[in-house]
Amino acid sequence: MSSHLPEWFCRMFSSPRFAPYRSAAGGDDMRAWALYRWNMEASEAFYSSLHCLEVSLRNAEHARLASRFGRPDWWAAAPLRDHELMKIAKAERTLRDKGVADPTADALVAELSFGFWVSLLSRFHDRRLWVPVLHAAFPYYSGPREPLRDSLQSMVLLRNRVMHHEPIHHRHLEADHTKIYRLLGYLEPEVVVWLKGFDRAPEVLKRRPNGRGR
Repeated sequence: MSSHLPEWFCRMFSSPRFAPYRSAAGGDDMRAWALYRWNMEASEAFYSSLHCLEVSLRNAEHARLASRFGRPDWWAAAPLRDHELMKIAKAERTLRDKGVADPTADALVAELSFGFWVSLLSRFHDRRLWVPVLHAAFPYYSGPREPLRDSLQSMVLLRNRVMHHEPIHHRHLEADHTKIYRLLGYLEPEVVVWLKGFDRAPEVLKRRPNGRGR
């Protein structure tokens, strides 16, 4: 790293971690440092909207599946694939390791990942779950399953980058933000209205430092 950067930053944040920011800033370390800080701010700003999308999606799907199969632990009756059942078993083990002796269905639902819920919208489940039940989890959507799944999967990738402290500055974040709101609107428009009251992302995105990217 350049000697123009603070010594503590060079010690605490590795050169490999900083490299994507230097590349985006054309090798200018001070611009890269500003971009690194902004990336953290943008990640923080996206937390609220991603939180709303993930929680709303899992609760909407869980409610429909529990109703369809007549039990809160619907996975015991639903036609899931082996690797999906393994994820449920892993979530139960995780809860038991945390001291939850008898995990409830609601606890398991909260433990399952964003990616798990999106996987239930895959082509494999088109006739098994989407057509008979999961389409109803999106009462304000009337299009085909695949574009919806693809949009949600792209948000899983964004969510994982945010949660693992990875760069997101190279993404078209304005488009990502618009997509989150669109997906939330398919689930429940009132969530969109509520979120807009405290969502910081639009303001943060306007303050992106100069450099390559959107």
